[in-house]
Amino acid sequence: MRIEQKLWRKTVGWSDHGPRVDGLMPQLLLVFGTHKCLQEEVRFEEIKGFYPDAHIFGCSTAGEICATSIFEDSIAITALEFEHTRIEGQQIQLNQVQNSFQAGEYLASSLTHKDLSHVLVLSDGLHVNGSELLQGLTSSLPPGIAITGGMAGDGVSFEETLVFWDAPPAPDTIAVLGFYGNHLKVGYGSMGGFDPFGPQRLITRSVANVLYEMDGRSALELYKKYLGEHAAGLPATGVFFPLSISGQEVAGSLVRTILAVNEEEQSLTFGGDVPTGAYARMMKANLDRLIDGAMSAADSSLANNNSPELAILISCFGRRSILKQRTEEEVEAVSDVLGSGCMFCGFYSYGEISPFKPGEKPEFHNQTMTITTFKEV
Repeated sequence: MRIEQKLWRKTVGWSDHGPRVDGLMPQLLLVFGTHKCLQEEVRFEEIKGFYPDAHIFGCSTAGEICATSIFEDSIAITALEFEHTRIEGQQIQLNQVQNSFQAGEYLASSLTHKDLSHVLVLSDGLHVNGSELLQGLTSSLPPGIAITGGMAGDGVSFEETLVFWDAPPAPDTIAVLGFYGNHLKVGYGSMGGFDPFGPQRLITRSVANVLYEMDGRSALELYKKYLGEHAAGLPATGVFFPLSISGQEVAGSLVRTILAVNEEEQSLTFGGDVPTGAYARMMKANLDRLIDGAMSAADSSLANNNSPELAILISCFGRRSILKQRTEEEVEAVSDVLGSGCMFCGFYSYGEISPFKPGEKPEFHNQTMTITTFKEV
């Protein structure tokens, strides 16, 4: 695999981010950028002009990761030339299906299954139920095929996200990318790093990602009790106090972030499903443990791929909001684990998809650092 990267910033335009590769003929461009930058039609035409024969796969973000730096108001391109690996992709608009599950089914069925080794998914981050999307994908893929990816972002605006596969960036879109052949080694890992507090409670009433009651009591009432003065800032302050979900066939503890509060119904809406019968426990941010969590995700990604050439980092926007000026530390921590021979790209997301560790089933996450590593052999 041969790789080179380019970066667009308003102040300097396009520039090489790292050394150029002589005679590079990439099959794939991973493109992550700020919403307003991707909306400029000329940018997409420029990207196609750099590598006319390459497929283009990407989304809008809440921050771009290129090498070990984090950018805003930019577009980052990672061009990949594979020696032995074939790729295949597909996208769908939400108005073509009834729900997120059907979208996942369609996308999984649209990929050729023979010799499929891994699936990467990028999804609209505002109108898709990530848990249902993942269920649809897994129901229609061959057993044992790992899925990683994330939900597109829109910075702090939360107004519109963009996704694209070989087409101009568009809202309300989900896209998948399949990798084929046995020459590509893929590793992955996902980890949070929040500290639990308070008692574990049974979810007694919920519908999909809307939580009404825990232990028979109003979920919103319980949150307000434990958050104290921070409760006045909900849902914004919820990023610092996500919910841990366990049980219900979950391999580990899934993290869920509050997206909305309904005072009339006394309910909380989360970034992923919070199933009735599962157990929930409140969590709070710990900066050092968040960075340690990123390192743990990197360690897990090495289990299947001990000397990766490329790592795609998808970290939750909530983590960036918490870490603030320390945000680059989690990327640097991952780099320390994976080594100087690995190149990095990625973005800050509205949700992440990955197994916790190799060999486990994929899950939909909030507030995690998710890492997918690649190497051709």
